Amino acid sequence: MTIQTSELEMNGVTISLETGRMARQANGSAVIRMGDTMVLTTACGGQARDEIDFFPLTVEFIAKTYAAGKIPGGFFKREGKPSESEVLSARIVDRPIRPLFPDGYFNEVQIINTVISADEKYSADVMAVTAASVSLCMSELPFSQPVACVRVGIVDDKLKVFPTIEETASSPLDLVVAGTEESIMMVEGGAFELEEDKFVEAISFAHENIKKLVGLQKELLSKLDVPEKTFESAKVEEPEIAQAVKDLVQDKIHEVSFCGDKKKRYAGMDKLLSEAQEQLAEQFPEKEKAIAGAFHELEVEDMRKTILESGVRIGERDCDTIRDITCDLDILPRAHGSALFTRGETQSLGVTTLGTKLDEQRIDGIQAEYNKSYMLHYNFPPYSVGEAKRMGFVSRREIGHGNLAERSLAPILPAEANFPYTIRIVSEVMESNGSSSMATVCSGSLSLMAAGVPIKTHVAGVAMGLVKEGEKVAILTDILGTEDHMGDMDFKVAGTRDGITAIQMDIKIDGITPELMKDALAKAHTARHTILDKMEAAIPAPRKELSKFAPCISTITIDKEKIGDIIGPGGKIIREIQETTDTTITIEDDGSVRVFATEKSGADKALERIKGIVAEPELNAIYDAKVKTIVDFGAFAEFMPGKDGLIHISELAPHRVNKVEDVLKVGDMVQVKLIGFDRGKPRLSIKALAKNK
Repeated sequence: MTIQTSELEMNGVTISLETGRMARQANGSAVIRMGDTMVLTTACGGQARDEIDFFPLTVEFIAKTYAAGKIPGGFFKREGKPSESEVLSARIVDRPIRPLFPDGYFNEVQIINTVISADEKYSADVMAVTAASVSLCMSELPFSQPVACVRVGIVDDKLKVFPTIEETASSPLDLVVAGTEESIMMVEGGAFELEEDKFVEAISFAHENIKKLVGLQKELLSKLDVPEKTFESAKVEEPEIAQAVKDLVQDKIHEVSFCGDKKKRYAGMDKLLSEAQEQLAEQFPEKEKAIAGAFHELEVEDMRKTILESGVRIGERDCDTIRDITCDLDILPRAHGSALFTRGETQSLGVTTLGTKLDEQRIDGIQAEYNKSYMLHYNFPPYSVGEAKRMGFVSRREIGHGNLAERSLAPILPAEANFPYTIRIVSEVMESNGSSSMATVCSGSLSLMAAGVPIKTHVAGVAMGLVKEGEKVAILTDILGTEDHMGDMDFKVAGTRDGITAIQMDIKIDGITPELMKDALAKAHTARHTILDKMEAAIPAPRKELSKFAPCISTITIDKEKIGDIIGPGGKIIREIQETTDTTITIEDDGSVRVFATEKSGADKALERIKGIVAEPELNAIYDAKVKTIVDFGAFAEFMPGKDGLIHISELAPHRVNKVEDVLKVGDMVQVKLIGFDRGKPRLSIKALAKNK
């Protein structure tokens, strides 16, 4: 294959697409480059597995350390399982691509994105979507149309596409948007309480730039001999079975399907299906799977038709009603902060734990190395949906949902300088029937306040849904799991009363317009305020005191020149302070000293020692001193921690002293006055105090 390249300039940086040089045996492959960051993406397809009834798309994202000129840490010196960052990047690629394969396509498809070069300016995650799209478009795989992805930030109060990593870190908005030439497919991002109108503006701005990247793909594809895309659905249409199932259950399915209790609904639907399969077994032998498929199609049709025509949802809710909410605090007696948030049949136990700087997580990525002092971990055990499954590693879904909740709460956390604790929030999903990630945001916010973390306000989250048939559209507030599964959109919005802190949208159709998104955001705004009312009624502000089980942290700032005095030779002094006060002490290069202790009394003692070490001797000040050494001409006494001064024999008493040992011995405690310095060395006097009496 001849090497083909297309490029364009966006925001002062050149973006190029290349194919024909690497990975030529893949069904499709492309390299995208921005600055010195390069991603190789390959697309390969296989045959459908026997009896499969879903689309087995797998997307991998691999950040090779050699891309940044690094060697992996650890014992094995090679890349291991994907990091959380790689998992999140793979999800960004997966979500806008999956809906663009045709319904009924059940063949294996694997997309592998490999970061082969990485600079310190541009993130590779959004680039990989465009590379994956062009790889699929040039293959024979039935991918419908090009899709592209951009990151949008706010730099110097203006929207900017593809901000640098440094600009993104300081931007009040970090938004990732993917879409086709006509519509938006996926949105994900975080913000510092940004208003809905600003989000809509940013998404529209992103879409204009997405169109340019789609044009870049089309330019490259026009230079290639793209094979014809043929597709035959694996779904076998069996109208006789569909009609028989409809005749049998049509009058019963609505009542069972719209039951408000999840257990009863699922059990009722299973029973109704079993009855249908039994009654049709003789007429359609060995067609249980086809009968189940027709039954499911009827269920979907009934749910969507009812919502669009009458505005009634499962459980007799209208489109805007939020399920009942309860907020229970202090569920766990030893946790630093805990809260149980329940919304309908979705329940999250949020637990906040406070730690020290030593508990920070070290992140060693190919483009950044830093310590992370705030973490949110989301767990979705099988019992939350009444299932028995093997417990294994944290799933990609758990990582993705946890990241969304973590991002939602980050903007309201106190600055580390004001609250020098490591914060870990864990969400244990107790029940799930609709957006456990947004329930996690709520339980996490409640647990932070219960722990006494000085957050400025509550954050609440809600999931919005969509049912769209032609011109008929219904936007659903606080969707159930079934409405997510059978609907066309899962749109999660989290934020405070002042604005949005995180957003995530996934589409199952060909995309939605900015106008429709604006309507969904407006309804989410109203719902969010309703949820915030419930949370504020439970706990309106952070507690004044931290839990008695939380570590005590005290902070002071010293002169950087004094750091060595606290540490001492070989760390002798700081070790002695820690051992005698039962504390842990950390010192930063800027002179920040933090003392961690389980008991406040220990921290106070350590701080007193440290202050004594860094304090400067004051002329004419009076000190309690301990005699350390006796010499012929006087005695050396420690009058401040780590500081000795000479009491000359002439300053021992108001009368003449012939021998120092007549007045003092080693270990004596005496009061002394600092009367001067001799070549920088303190001169102490007992006699000066005697004269004043």
